Amino acid sequence: MLKEIISQNHNHPSIIIWSLGNEMYWLPDFEGGGDVDRMNTFLTELNTIAHNLDPSRKTAIRKYYEGADIVDVFSPSIWSGWYSGSYKSYQKAIDTYKQQYKHFLHAEYGGSSHVGRHSESPITGEGVIQSDGWEEAIVQTQVSNIAQIGDWSENYIVDLFDWHLRISETDPDFVGNVQWAFKDFGTPLRPENDIPYMNQKGLMDRAGKPKDAFYVFKSYWAEDPFVYIESHSWTERQGPKDLARTISVFSNCDKVTLYHNGIELGTKIKDINSFPASGLTWDVLFQEGGNELVAISGDNTKNIVKDTLKVNYRYQKNGAAKRLTLSSKKLDNGNYLVTSIAEDANGLRCLDYEDKVYFQCLEGGRTFNNQGTPTGSEIIGMANGKASIEVIPDKTTQDVTIMVLNQNFKGTYLTIKK
Repeated sequence: MLKEIISQNHNHPSIIIWSLGNEMYWLPDFEGGGDVDRMNTFLTELNTIAHNLDPSRKTAIRKYYEGADIVDVFSPSIWSGWYSGSYKSYQKAIDTYKQQYKHFLHAEYGGSSHVGRHSESPITGEGVIQSDGWEEAIVQTQVSNIAQIGDWSENYIVDLFDWHLRISETDPDFVGNVQWAFKDFGTPLRPENDIPYMNQKGLMDRAGKPKDAFYVFKSYWAEDPFVYIESHSWTERQGPKDLARTISVFSNCDKVTLYHNGIELGTKIKDINSFPASGLTWDVLFQEGGNELVAISGDNTKNIVKDTLKVNYRYQKNGAAKRLTLSSKKLDNGNYLVTSIAEDANGLRCLDYEDKVYFQCLEGGRTFNNQGTPTGSEIIGMANGKASIEVIPDKTTQDVTIMVLNQNFKGTYLTIKK
């Protein structure tokens, strides 16, 4: 297989390293799976084959420490802030491994995020987890980590990536890192995720739509100027009347000016050494009701780029969820986007409600399901008390009837007349 891979792909300029393995321990799948001598004999054979077929490229493995000296490049396991420890331990981790391994490249870091889920105070694990660690345990269920106790909010993952990229882009002795993974993908191993059977570590959802994390990378690497206010999927917020909220703007421009309801809040100079958002942050005192944020960068009318975000803010905190509601809107493709909202007794959207809901189209059409996307999953965790699904009407005259329910709320129905 290795010979076939190299012979097929050796002319691709994007390939710089041949991987010979990842998480190679064979226990408990094979008898003798912990036999390091056997594994190293096999790894040595693969390494020789790769160099004979392609002397121009290096070889590498990840998370198999006993074979680190066999290949050219080695990646230990560092999951600071997700499977172990705090993301703030990242510099300590890479400083340790730069000394330990001659050719050290960090592959795999990041974490899961559920589109549209946000938190005013993302769970960082401080005071709960061992913050100095960075390597995930073999059996994850026996350790406390953010993957288990976190809220899977987009805010937290934005901060994690921003911290990692700031370090990798400013440390002159660090080759760099490889994020896992660019796009959400299907897996049989994660039936309990907010989108079941989906690994949600992508910078994009499975439909290819960017999450907030995508714009963090763009702020470091993009060439065309842009600005992005965090976050376009966070348009309903709540908090005390006199509490200012920190707004981050991700941009590759040298300076950005932020306006709140037409009032200039000042211009900030981007500094890649600052965290978060390279210093492009402002404290905003939201008014109750509608708020408009506008971020602008550029020296003249030809070079101006801007981003606008409208936020509905309320001073009253929602109570416990008491019901699920349903509404719909017709899409340009002729389908319907059906949305469920968790509400309290006063009709306020429960921005802290994250339980799974279950959609079903009973008559007149079918759901766009099994797609692994935020609007293509019949079973989905709510994001700040909201979940949606696309419904495809059939060609009959029968009205479309949709149901949503979960263990707490049994059967809310919506009829859409064709």
